[in-house]
Amino acid sequence: IGTGLGFTHKYKEDGGVAVAYMGDGASNQGQVAECYNMASLWKLPILYVVENNQYGMGTSVKRSSAGTLYKRGEGYDIPGEQIDGMDVFKVQEAARQALDHVRSGNGPYILEVLTYRYRGHSMSDPAKYRTREEVDAMRKQHDPIDQMRDLLKNQNITDEQLKSIDSDVKVTVTKATEFAQTSPEPDVSELFTDILLSVDDGSQSVKV
Repeated sequence: IGTGLGFTHKYKEDGGVAVAYMGDGASNQGQVAECYNMASLWKLPILYVVENNQYGMGTSVKRSSAGTLYKRGEGYDIPGEQIDGMDVFKVQEAARQALDHVRSGNGPYILEVLTYRYRGHSMSDPAKYRTREEVDAMRKQHDPIDQMRDLLKNQNITDEQLKSIDSDVKVTVTKATEFAQTSPEPDVSELFTDILLSVDDGSQSVKV
């Protein structure tokens, strides 16, 4: 779908860039290789982001994935890099450079973002494939929110100010959740919103 959105941006020449996210587990699917090939051939404006959280459901990436994930684009002439996904500023800078590359008409780019999943893959996942010590160590040593909090404190932001930010975020999330839960279902006509349909009746093609 993301590659299709990249094709749409190129077809319409609207200057847009598609950003497609996948986990380390999904990166092993055959359709990813097919998309890399297509995106490179047509120089599609798309940024592929591989969120490598070390466990693609219940299997360690070391046991399921050969090689380095972002380097899988090299066979298709797609550049990329691996970054620390737990560092907000490193992600920001890498994303900016990647988007500059894509917007310049150079075709796709791959960012492998190293991160970590604290909880199970779903509500039915007890996450017994790793130790509690491993999870606690990652949370204490690499948590991006805690790192940002420490950085702000070093810049003389007080605990009261941080608590105020936390409170504002909770209010925003609560309002958004309530809005989503209480909003009516979309009208049937919305099924075709932002969808490009090509209808050929033999004499002409009509785009809806």
